[in-house]
Amino acid sequence: MAGMKSHINRRDFIKLSGALSAGLLTPRLMRNLTTISQAGRGQNVLIIVFDALSAMNISFYGYGRKTTPNLAKLSEKAVVYHNHFAGGNFTSPGTASLLTGTHPWTHRAFQPGSRVADAVEAQNIFNVFQGYYRIAYTHNGWAYILLRQFRKYMDELVPQQKLFLESYDDFIHTLFYNDDDISGLAWARNIDNGEGYSYSLFLSHFYEAIQNRGIEGLKKRFPRGIPSTYSSDKNVFLLEQAVDWIGNRLTVVPKPFLGYFHFLPPHEPYRTSIDFYGHFANDGFHPLDKPVDVFAGAKADNNLIQIRTEYDEYILYADQAFGELYQSLERTGLLENTWVIFTSDHGEMFERGLVGHGNPTMYQPLIRVPLLIFEPGRETGENIYAPTSAIDILPTFLHLTGRKVPAWVEGAILPPYSGSSPDPNRDIYVMTAKKNGQFQPFTNASMALVRGNHKLVHCFGYPDTQGDILQLFDIQSDPEELNNLYLSKPDVAQVLFDVLRAKLTEINQPYV
Repeated sequence: MAGMKSHINRRDFIKLSGALSAGLLTPRLMRNLTTISQAGRGQNVLIIVFDALSAMNISFYGYGRKTTPNLAKLSEKAVVYHNHFAGGNFTSPGTASLLTGTHPWTHRAFQPGSRVADAVEAQNIFNVFQGYYRIAYTHNGWAYILLRQFRKYMDELVPQQKLFLESYDDFIHTLFYNDDDISGLAWARNIDNGEGYSYSLFLSHFYEAIQNRGIEGLKKRFPRGIPSTYSSDKNVFLLEQAVDWIGNRLTVVPKPFLGYFHFLPPHEPYRTSIDFYGHFANDGFHPLDKPVDVFAGAKADNNLIQIRTEYDEYILYADQAFGELYQSLERTGLLENTWVIFTSDHGEMFERGLVGHGNPTMYQPLIRVPLLIFEPGRETGENIYAPTSAIDILPTFLHLTGRKVPAWVEGAILPPYSGSSPDPNRDIYVMTAKKNGQFQPFTNASMALVRGNHKLVHCFGYPDTQGDILQLFDIQSDPEELNNLYLSKPDVAQVLFDVLRAKLTEINQPYV
């Protein structure tokens, strides 16, 4: 036709590709379109999780390094929660609590790589948002286990390999999508040489050569290595590529949508781009020197400052990616009708001889995580200092989208959306129990109870500690948790310990 463009640009091509792929990836799409259209022009809900991001390492929460310049600027028009707590201190319980609105003792996904209990499987955010187009993705293998468990309640679960860099792994996982576990294991044993050996000597090295050639050009961009999952250097990815794909995908999915996107950075391995490599070197920042924790013992890491610096530089990479995603949502007009939630599943620590989040402790760097809510049309910021929990996200957005909050939800509607002042004495719980039996009473676990300014920690059942660990901190006046007040404030300690002990008795009762 006269005047019609004779070519298609990159963005139009991506949108068209996304529209075509929807039919391929989502067999239930057509029969759900009628349901979605009947929901009306509701507001979209988009949950963005950056894995292992501690609030204690974020600049606008008081950290001594400017790790989040983009997020800091955007926070000026967001509701910012300053005392927000994860459900657990590593991926499985932290993610499950966020997705179910329940505590680890209810959903029971507190062991590494575990699923929620079959009896409560339907109690998840995707099921209660029926009528929305429900789409999810994660780089994280343990989080993906949970998403696969919930995929029957979604319209689209993006395969984990989809947003890794080009690899034949993607082909295998897509071809055998319904048998992903066994096909992935067979592929790894026969072809993938990631563990140093494989059944096929020739094909494994051939595959490795092809993959190395494909990513060779990227190596200069990432001096510490191309970002990858912590389980395999074969699963490499570019965060900016994943963000670009998701931003474009959201323009073509039916509306309203519920999106859950869980990126691995800044989780280890801490591989920032050349843009941020060495950014904090010799910057004069000196974290407080803290005593070695009993859980570090003889294995205390002596390279904490360097590893912390690598983590902080990786946060810069994640911060840049979120800024790009936000701009994409703004540019395409999605932001005008989308609630955006920025948070993490747990934190990370580089102190007391401990690195990462594999330990049983409940210190603030591990369990205090960011939460920012970007409301459609909001241009002014608001700060919330009352303690809040990951289990509050699900009921809050049910409430905000005009839906009934089910009785099984254990969280509360977040301020300022609850319509009432926050309860200063509300109890916030965090739990980790990696080695406890999934359906057994808790005899080996760590629990934290936050009430007002105080946090009580009880670690029990660990054979190497020679007894229980009890800690009481005033997290307002002593945010670095340098002073254990358990003996010097016996009245406060006893009240909180009685509450925690009563809760433990209650949650153990069905399994005794």
